[in-house]
Amino acid sequence: MADIIKLLPDHVANQIAAGEVVQRPASVVKELMENAIDAGATAIKLIIKDGGKTLIQVVDNGVGMTETDARLSFERHATSKISSAQDLFNLQTKGFRGEALASIAAIAHVDMQTRTNVNEIGTQIKIEGSKIVSQDVVATPKGTSISVKNLFFNIPARRNFLKSNQVELRHITDEFQRVAMVHPNIEFHFYNNGSEIFNLPITKPRQRIVHIFGSKMENRLVPVNEETEVVKVSGFICKPEFAKKSRGEQFFFANNRFIKSPYLHHAVVAAFEGLIKSDTYPGYFLYLDVDPSSIDINIHPTKTEVKFDDENTLYAILRSTIKHSLGQFNVAPVLDFDHDPNLDTPYSYKEKGAIIPKVTVDAAFNPFEETATQRSNGGGSFRKQSAKGWEDLYEGLGHQSDQNTFSSIVIESESEEQGTLYSGEEVEEHLASTFQLRRKYVVSTVKSGMLVIHQNRAHERVLFEKFLGEITVKEGVSQQLLFPLELTFNQQELTVLKEIHESLTNIGFAFQSLDEETVKVTGVPMMVPESGIGTVLDRLIADYTEGFADGSISQAEMLAKALSRNLAVKTGNVLDQESQLMLVNNLFACKEPTLSPFQKITYTIISEGDIDKKFN
Repeated sequence: MADIIKLLPDHVANQIAAGEVVQRPASVVKELMENAIDAGATAIKLIIKDGGKTLIQVVDNGVGMTETDARLSFERHATSKISSAQDLFNLQTKGFRGEALASIAAIAHVDMQTRTNVNEIGTQIKIEGSKIVSQDVVATPKGTSISVKNLFFNIPARRNFLKSNQVELRHITDEFQRVAMVHPNIEFHFYNNGSEIFNLPITKPRQRIVHIFGSKMENRLVPVNEETEVVKVSGFICKPEFAKKSRGEQFFFANNRFIKSPYLHHAVVAAFEGLIKSDTYPGYFLYLDVDPSSIDINIHPTKTEVKFDDENTLYAILRSTIKHSLGQFNVAPVLDFDHDPNLDTPYSYKEKGAIIPKVTVDAAFNPFEETATQRSNGGGSFRKQSAKGWEDLYEGLGHQSDQNTFSSIVIESESEEQGTLYSGEEVEEHLASTFQLRRKYVVSTVKSGMLVIHQNRAHERVLFEKFLGEITVKEGVSQQLLFPLELTFNQQELTVLKEIHESLTNIGFAFQSLDEETVKVTGVPMMVPESGIGTVLDRLIADYTEGFADGSISQAEMLAKALSRNLAVKTGNVLDQESQLMLVNNLFACKEPTLSPFQKITYTIISEGDIDKKFN
């Protein structure tokens, strides 16, 4: 039998390896920026075009490479970071596998220019699909500049699976932030399609976080600092009152490398127990320094999954450190001399609702009737005057009251009410039979039995179809604010707002400007309360960024889902009977009343037969 096993060519092996190393343009950005940091750069520039599909360029002022090193750097498993297997247990650099440049060169057009400090001229190498097209001498500044063009040009299937430019840019921005946050001693510049997104000077860790996430982060950060024999913990956590519904601002760094660790994340959440709601997540920027021999980062080419020798000890130290910081910096009372204690609601009245004042009238009261006191005065100074003719003051009003009292009140009703379960004659009958169960379900009766509606999911469906229609036909009603509301957003949040600006305008939002860090909101949809504008926009941006912006559904549907989830009536809210009946009617007027926008059942019908079976 002939031999059938043979070695794969290098360019084929590189393409296979590229499937793990280069998953999207953000992977290229991560690898090239980490190489620049390992080269000792003090200034790094990132240039992006078309979400990284057309161009990814990283320019640094590091040590550069000689002609031989530049050629050898594109070979598989060629690296300057380690020389033996023992070095894997004492890693001090970002990269060490020697796969990144070879993988990138296998699936893109790469142009590298590099020069060392001792050489007067540098080297330029052009590679297309692992094939070296040219190698020339070039005049270039000290350091290295790598341009990656036409990513996945020879793998059309992978290129077709890339998302929109905005989604890919968001992933690139995430990788840029992760690298920039852990290296405040390096100057970073980020350009996208010719416009500057980030300009980060050399600074301290706290200021680096503020520069990335905006000035509003300055007052939210609580410092964390603890040093033990096992680990040194430093960084910042966000105050409990700024906990969010999304997981956006949560960063772990181990030995200056971004990592993902659900176990350590649970330690942080456990430290916030009792201080935040169960459905919110705290923000944190935590840096862990551990012995390199006690951590294994060689699990996946992305190097974000790590293993610690003693995770239980790390968990306990991290949890107690955060609790100590919260107690030391956050629990202390704040003196507010502008606060008026007279406006505080007494504790015993916090859960009580408002009571409508009632006016009582004594119908038997006669102001002209002589009282016993007046009679006892006899010949006193008071003398009753004749009240004859008082009726003339109201002459003519008695006849008009019957005709004009309600003439200006017009009761409007919807011209078309599709899908209602009850006719006009049956409304009063069913109004009394509709009730709320445990502030979660709306129960009503139908011909076949009992209707049980999940109030939150049902309202999500109603609002989803309403907002989707307004975005599509561009007929959203806007409520103009008397005084514009100023909100602060960071650069990434501003990018999302610009991306969805047109759809937000169609719904009813109105913005004065989206070019500055402070955005003025001049109008909101009718359903959004003025006090909740900031919260709604924050959740909308978070939902759009994390939950829905995967490219599988349209932008209009993403926004409609996000708005419906944030504005729908929540479990625990009390509904009066009119609201309950309206929810029932509006739900069954929807095109798809059985499921919420998130594909969950909105209602169920318990038949009379099912109820009878319970008694048999």
